[in-house]
Amino acid sequence: MKDSQILSTFQELPPLPERAGEEGVLVFDACHVGVILRAVLFVVAVVGVAAMFGAGGFFEWLARASTVTGGALPAALAWLLVACSLKRPLSRRPRGVQYTAGVVLGAVAGLYGCGLLALAGFADTAPWMASAFAGALLAGLLVAALVWRVKGRAPAAATARLTELQSRIRPHFLFNTLNTAIALVRDEPARAEAILEDLAELFRHALVDQGESVTLAQEIALARRYLEIEQARFGDRLRVEWAIDATAGMAMLPPLLLQPLVENAVKHGVEPSNTGAEIRISTQCRGGMAVIKVTNTVPAGQGPRGHGLALDNVRDRLALLHDLQGTFRTALVDGIYQVRIELPLPARAAAP
Repeated sequence: MKDSQILSTFQELPPLPERAGEEGVLVFDACHVGVILRAVLFVVAVVGVAAMFGAGGFFEWLARASTVTGGALPAALAWLLVACSLKRPLSRRPRGVQYTAGVVLGAVAGLYGCGLLALAGFADTAPWMASAFAGALLAGLLVAALVWRVKGRAPAAATARLTELQSRIRPHFLFNTLNTAIALVRDEPARAEAILEDLAELFRHALVDQGESVTLAQEIALARRYLEIEQARFGDRLRVEWAIDATAGMAMLPPLLLQPLVENAVKHGVEPSNTGAEIRISTQCRGGMAVIKVTNTVPAGQGPRGHGLALDNVRDRLALLHDLQGTFRTALVDGIYQVRIELPLPARAAAP
């Protein structure tokens, strides 16, 4: 199945490694492009508002804001850089130590920014104490925001795992799979055994915790098992095409992210159609990113509409793990529906 037309429409449960509230794990993570961007905008906004106090007019406010930003912005970037570089050591410390470290680093960053302004001659009397407390306060707010962001992963991951488990034990799915295996026991015992093994693997994957992230290669392997089961059920109605780039398999994504997309393709493409549907799963490396596409034909150009809960959950979990570096888009064009995901590749995989 050709999906180039779709492209034109797009412009473990071991504890989660960064779960807040536990010792030995990182409670805040500053090593994300989206986090850095938001932190910088937050600091600039605070400086801009603070500069309004006592300003006699627009130009005086602009001068004050520009001056203070000259110290606050490097200080914020320094805090982010140090917090990111200390990610591993901090992850081995108790939660309270991590919070304290973030605030203390903020105070040091405030002194650094004040020092820059003093060296540049913008401060006759350097407000060292005020700068330290301001840096500590802003750092505390940033840490709180990052902790809140990490905590948001737990409900999303739990919802995805519950949804996956429910889909695995749906009566009709289990009933159809077992019936298919029973029908093959006499004539094709090896195939019946393979179906039951695939079913057992799907249960195991849904019940065993995978951690915060897994490789794309692992998700592809799980999707293959699911489609092999459905292939035995639908026969020629289910036509699957794979185009897998092995290098892209190193990309990290939340567990059970690809599975609901493949299930949706079967549910909305194959089940409602007497002639079945074509499903294409492809991965590709592009400029340091892994591009994942799940494409399927839909009956009469439009499959049955669902509530979109699975897609919303996938989108939310992807954003929680990769923030602005990950993208999730969908399109329906000329009877072909496609989900397209882009993930950052690890440095070792992205390097030529």
